[in-house]
Amino acid sequence: MLIPTVKEVPADAEIPSHQLMIRAGLMRKLASGTYTYLPLGFRCLQKVINIVRQEMNKAGAQEILMPSVQPIELWQQTGRDVAYGQTMAKFTDRHGRQNVLAPTAEEVVTSVAANEINSYKQLPINLYQISFKFRDEFRPRFGVLRSREFIMKDAYSFHADQKSLDETYKVMYDTYCRIFKRCGLDYVIVEAEAGEMGGSGSHQFTIPCPSGEDIIVYTEDGSYAANIEKASVDPLPKEKSDAKIPPIQEVHTPNVGSIEAVCSFLKTQPKDMIKTLIYTVPGVISESKKSIGKELAKHSGDKVTVGEPIAYQEVAVLVRGDHDVNSEKFTLIMGGEHAELADEQTIKEVTNAKVGFAGPIGLADKVDKVIIDHAVTAMAVGVAGANKTDYHVRNVVPGRDFPLEGQNVIVTDIRNAVEGDTYRGKKLLFKHGIEVGQVFKLGTKYSSKIGCKFLDENGQEKNCTMGCYGIGINRIIASAIEAGNDKDGIIFPISIAPFEVIITPLGVESEITQVAEKIYEQLNRAGIECLWDDRDVRGGVKFKDADLLGIPVRITIGKKSVAEGNIEIKLRTEPNSQKVSIEQAADKTCELVNSLREKLNP
Repeated sequence: MLIPTVKEVPADAEIPSHQLMIRAGLMRKLASGTYTYLPLGFRCLQKVINIVRQEMNKAGAQEILMPSVQPIELWQQTGRDVAYGQTMAKFTDRHGRQNVLAPTAEEVVTSVAANEINSYKQLPINLYQISFKFRDEFRPRFGVLRSREFIMKDAYSFHADQKSLDETYKVMYDTYCRIFKRCGLDYVIVEAEAGEMGGSGSHQFTIPCPSGEDIIVYTEDGSYAANIEKASVDPLPKEKSDAKIPPIQEVHTPNVGSIEAVCSFLKTQPKDMIKTLIYTVPGVISESKKSIGKELAKHSGDKVTVGEPIAYQEVAVLVRGDHDVNSEKFTLIMGGEHAELADEQTIKEVTNAKVGFAGPIGLADKVDKVIIDHAVTAMAVGVAGANKTDYHVRNVVPGRDFPLEGQNVIVTDIRNAVEGDTYRGKKLLFKHGIEVGQVFKLGTKYSSKIGCKFLDENGQEKNCTMGCYGIGINRIIASAIEAGNDKDGIIFPISIAPFEVIITPLGVESEITQVAEKIYEQLNRAGIECLWDDRDVRGGVKFKDADLLGIPVRITIGKKSVAEGNIEIKLRTEPNSQKVSIEQAADKTCELVNSLREKLNP
C-alpha cells in the first residue's frame, strides 16, 4: 500500500488533525484548501460515508446525486447569490452563462421537487446526497476543517405542514446522534442560528476541542447550550453615576480611528466606548433615501420609487467598545437579509466623516434603522465618534444625547456573549468546538421562491414546508483526530480507522513470516480488517508508524516470542501489551475488536 508517513511536522499545518493527516499519509495538499486523499485516508472517508448512508437509509431518506455545476439563475431566485458573496465559486462557460460550483444544494433540490411533487399524497419525502461542495474561502486553514473543497452529506425533506416537518426533524436529530456515536465522537448538541440557510429553528452537533473554530456557550448546570451565533445574554444592569454628567465635549483625535487607538489617546477603556458601525442591507427605500436610490438606479438601470425594493438600506449598529456585533442576530433582526459593512464612500455620505469617526448623535435622522445593544443602554456615560473627521466626543449619555426609542430605533441583544455574561441569571461558560453537523427547519423560504407547491386534501395549492440536514464527512475524520491523539500520533475510533488491526513482525525470518501470515489469514476469514506490515525495517520504525496511523489493535511477532509460542497484543489506547499464545492469537484479537465495535453501537 501507498502509506507515505512523514516524521517532520508540516510547516503550514496549524492544528493536530492537519499535522497528523499529512504525517500519517492520509492526504496530501494540492493547493490552498484542496487535498488528495491517499489510500488510508480514502478508507477512512469510505467508512464514514458507509455509516452515514446506512443510518440515512434506515431513517427512510432516499439517496440521489445532484450536479455540482449549477446555473446562477436558481440562486438569484432566492437571493443567495448575494448572501454568499465572494464565498460562492463562480465561472462563466463558453456560451457566456454564469454558473456556480455548488456550496450547497437547497435551490437545486427544491427545483427538482417543484417539478416532481404535485400532491399531498407524495409527502413527506426526504432526499439526500453525498457529494463534493465548493466554497471560495478567503483564507483556507486548519486542513480539511476550513477547505475550499469538501465532502458533505446534505438532506432535504418536503412536507405538507409544520407537524410533519417536526416529526422528520426529530427523526433526523436522532439519526445524527446515532451517526456520531457510531463514528466514536463525543458530541455536544447546541441551539444554533440558521444564518444564510434561513428558517425557524436549528441545532448544531459540535465536537469540543481546543482548536475548534466554533465557540460553545453553556451554563454549568447544562440547562442551556448554544453556539456563539445563537447565544442569548441577559441585559446588563444600568450603570450608576453619582455626579451630574456635563454636556458632551468634542475632542480633537487626529488620525485616531480604531477603538484601541482612541482608548490609548484619550486614556479610556474599550468598555467606556460606544462603537458605531454602518451596514448596508438589502431592503426598502425610505423617503430620506429617495435621491440615493435614484443614484443607485443610474448604475443598475432600474427605476426606483419610494417603497420599492432597492440595492440596500443603511443601518447603524451601536455596541459597547469591548463587544462585537453578532452577525447572525443582526441577520435575524433584518428578516434574514444578509448585511455587509458599508464602504468608505457610504460611511462618508451618512456620517460626514472618514471611517473610524462615526457616532450615535444625530444618526437616527440619517439612516433607515438604528439598532442599539442592551449593553449600550446600560451605560451611564461613554465616548463616541463625533461624525466629524479626526474628532470624538466625551460625556455621551444614552437617552440624553441620542434616542433609545423611536420609529426606526431598535434596542435588543445584538452582540456576542463574552466572559462575565449571564443568561436567565446563570453564568455563561465558553469552550471551543468543531461543527460536524447541523439540522434546520427551513419552512417555506425556498419553496415559496422557487415555486415548490402541492395540492392539499381540499385541492388548495400550498408551498411545501422544508427541512435541511447537513454533515461534514471530512470534518468527522478531522474531529476524531482532534479528540483522539497523543505525542505518538492518531488514536482512531475503530469504526472509522483505516484498518482495525496491524500485524508487525519483527524480522523477515521464515518462522516469523509464517506466524504472521497464519494470523493474518485467520483474521481476514473472521471479517477483521487487517494490515500486515511486511517491510524489512527495524521494529522501532514499525512501532512508530503503527502508533502514528492510529490503528486500534497491534499484534507484534518477534523471534523470541515465536520460539516461546507467544505473540503480543496491544491496544493503541493502552500503554502495555499482553502476551497470548499463537494458537489463541486470532480468537483473542477478534474478542478485542468486537468489544471495541460494540462500544460504538448506539
